[in-house]
Amino acid sequence: MIAQAEFKINSQAWQNLMPYLYVPHNQKDYEQLVSFLDWLIDQVGEDERHPLASLMEVVGVLIECYEDEHVPELGSKKAY
Repeated sequence: MIAQAEFKINSQAWQNLMPYLYVPHNQKDYEQLVSFLDWLIDQVGEDERHPLASLMEVVGVLIECYEDEHVPELGSKKAY
């Protein structure tokens, strides 16, 4: 179980991350996350040991989920 002191520290950390880490629900949210991912990529590059590497991965997954739901695949056309 998380001790009260740890919880307080983690709560503050989450408050700092909330503007950048969220499930996108519309185009504006999506575009902001893509911009954040671009910034993370610039910081992390290909360094899998970088402290922000796992955050970059999480943001990428959030973007991918949004795209799966809202962005049509290029070249996918119904055959008649």
